[in-house]
Amino acid sequence: MAVTSLKGVVLVGGPSVGTRFRPLSMDVPKPLFPIAGSPMIYHHVAALAKVPGMKEILLIGFFENNVFDRFLTSVQMEFNHVSIRYLREYQALGTGGGLYHFRDEILRGAPDLFFVLNADIASSFPLEQLLEFHEAKRAAATLMGIQVERSEVHKYGSIIVSPETSEVLHFVEKPETVLTDIISCGIYLFDRNIFGVMALSIESRRAKAMEDGVFEQPVNDSRPSLLLSSSDERIRLEEDVLSLLAADKKLYCYIGVPRKDFWMQIKTGSSTIPANRMYMQHFKSNHPRRLSSVPTPLSVAASPTAPASAGASGLIPPLHIHPSATIHPSAKIGPNVSIGPRVVIGRGVRVKDAIILDNVEIKNDACILNAIIGWDSRIGTWARVEGAPTESVQLNATYKGMKIPSAAILGKDVTVADETVIRNCIVLPHKELKSSFHNEILM
Repeated sequence: MAVTSLKGVVLVGGPSVGTRFRPLSMDVPKPLFPIAGSPMIYHHVAALAKVPGMKEILLIGFFENNVFDRFLTSVQMEFNHVSIRYLREYQALGTGGGLYHFRDEILRGAPDLFFVLNADIASSFPLEQLLEFHEAKRAAATLMGIQVERSEVHKYGSIIVSPETSEVLHFVEKPETVLTDIISCGIYLFDRNIFGVMALSIESRRAKAMEDGVFEQPVNDSRPSLLLSSSDERIRLEEDVLSLLAADKKLYCYIGVPRKDFWMQIKTGSSTIPANRMYMQHFKSNHPRRLSSVPTPLSVAASPTAPASAGASGLIPPLHIHPSATIHPSAKIGPNVSIGPRVVIGRGVRVKDAIILDNVEIKNDACILNAIIGWDSRIGTWARVEGAPTESVQLNATYKGMKIPSAAILGKDVTVADETVIRNCIVLPHKELKSSFHNEILM
């Protein structure tokens, strides 16, 4: 049996997207922020690259071209059997607009099907199971859905699915009335005919715009245009395209397997901590090589003659520790901790459920819990940086000027003085904190 020819698309957005991700996105583009030791979209690319028949992976967004150069070089070397490229939109075109604008590039080489993944999600990415389901249904389009608490459905795209056929009967983006607990995950599989549906959607919106008198037909232009009016130049994949497919009974839903597949949105900086935890727990069971083994690759021994494994009992998996990190044997690290390059962790330090970025120094007896420590930051002796242990499901970091209880975030180059406590705070870059703060945004 011939292998299906595939392509993959990752929608990475642009610099005006991700403002809720600040201060972390002030120093690195949101799609490249490291989660579980790798850039956010590395997990997408790795999942796509291992699907049999994958020929090319395209990143589509409106960041400058050079933003992804190093990332593309790295993943192209690792996944050298797949072409990986970045395509830059001339402006923000929405989730569907970018696909339609680059349809010739997507269809080049005549792929049978192509995946589309939103960048701002963390998932187990069961793409092979999604492909198998799609082919069995002979669907025009398949999306991945997952069950959530009914109280959270209004924040996402809600899907009503036929229990007998898995056909999507109704698709509503962020519904006011909850009719189902299945939501869209931002993971799709389309056949080539999807661009015909997009063209129909464009024509429909053009006709409505012309009726309303806000669109002027270009001279000698018979091609469906993306530019509907000065106020609306975007195609929304969910509202404008998937709703049409659902109405025509051409859209199906693959529902993730409970307790096996995971999914969450990554909207705020604080959401990277539960995402980091989910990836690490998933890797622990399914891809242990993507985690650090115990002992850590580089450990400071208690004496010059002590073996490198000294203090290994202080490491609690799952962990991802960069080989250049230096950790004192008496430190207790883990679980669910990601430690970046050239980090130095001193005697008696405790770190749990945290992301420690490059060049951070954590001095003796400090404590880091449910927190992101930004690049080049310094945490003083006996200092404590702590976020709320519960997972915030809010899509914003603040409410009425107050920080919602979630992970603590220190931006780049933040210094925390000895014996101070920073609890449930967001700290912007280049701050020196000489006293304790609680539930604040420190600018």
